[in-house]
Amino acid sequence: MPIDYKDYPADWKQIRERILKRAGDQCERCGVKNHAFGYRDQEGLFIELYGMELEAAELDGDKVLMIVLTIAHLNHIKEDCRDENLQALCQKCHLNYDLKRHIANRKYGKRKDQLNINFEMED
Repeated sequence: MPIDYKDYPADWKQIRERILKRAGDQCERCGVKNHAFGYRDQEGLFIELYGMELEAAELDGDKVLMIVLTIAHLNHIKEDCRDENLQALCQKCHLNYDLKRHIANRKYGKRKDQLNINFEMED
């Protein structure tokens, strides 16, 4: 999903780089390296592929992922860019961290849509 940077501070790129450097350019939850190529096994563990293994997987049509670390706002407030509120996470860990929030937003969105439908039907 594209990021709308309008709510982020002007120096967000520098903040992001500082957090990635602090994290050693790897996920602060599971340790997977930024820009690593590989796949996730049935348990969700990331298996990194190198060289010919990577080429073979791509030729076989296997789903090869590239890890791109994102910076999570732990309190979900984009304007709060204190180091202790930020964490470098892989896609899987970031989604897992935000899961309850996504579920709540989805439920709210469904109720809102239903309310709009009901309202339109009453007119």
